Amino acid sequence: MHHLPNIFCFSRLVITIPVFVLVLINEPWSFLAATVLFLLASVTDILDGYTARRLHIVSSTGVFFDLTADKIFVSATLIALVQIAIVPAWAVVIVLAREFALTELRSIAVDKGRVIPAGKWGKLKTFLTLTAIGGLLLAKGLDAHQPDLLRALLVFRGPTVQVNDILFVIASILFLLAVLWTAISGAEYVVSALPLFQSKSEATPPKI
Repeated sequence: MHHLPNIFCFSRLVITIPVFVLVLINEPWSFLAATVLFLLASVTDILDGYTARRLHIVSSTGVFFDLTADKIFVSATLIALVQIAIVPAWAVVIVLAREFALTELRSIAVDKGRVIPAGKWGKLKTFLTLTAIGGLLLAKGLDAHQPDLLRALLVFRGPTVQVNDILFVIASILFLLAVLWTAISGAEYVVSALPLFQSKSEATPPKI
């Protein structure tokens, strides 16, 4: 039982590979399969945190493993979507830059015996990102005919509107919101980490 959280994390890493390959195949059936696996991986993300808290086995190693699995899983899926021109590269650069910056900040915090907690913006960013990616995968699995994120926003100008295209538009908008929230949450973490860069004399108030 005590190994369940790590098993969930490891399963998310394993699922990353077929999701990446299925997206690159770029066929409706492969997107549907990728959607199912993506949903399964998202569920494991919830379960590993829940079981760790339930069993009282939260540790710094477990948190690191969980965060690493999340980053690899989401980053690999986004890179695959860029490869087939579903999402723009600039948006994924923002997402990855934020993750690299936060990893460095957390490393600095650990060296100084500090912990930078997850902020409310970061948690909302994760929810929006996962929902948006899942929506895009499902829309393409339903054979949405909008290969480009920005052109998808013009879908309502057509003579007819298909459900799959509507889903693609909604998921595209959610993805743009997720990118915006990514930038905001990144700024929130940087502000939280500013005391780490103060000198010891500045960070510690003088004793009277």
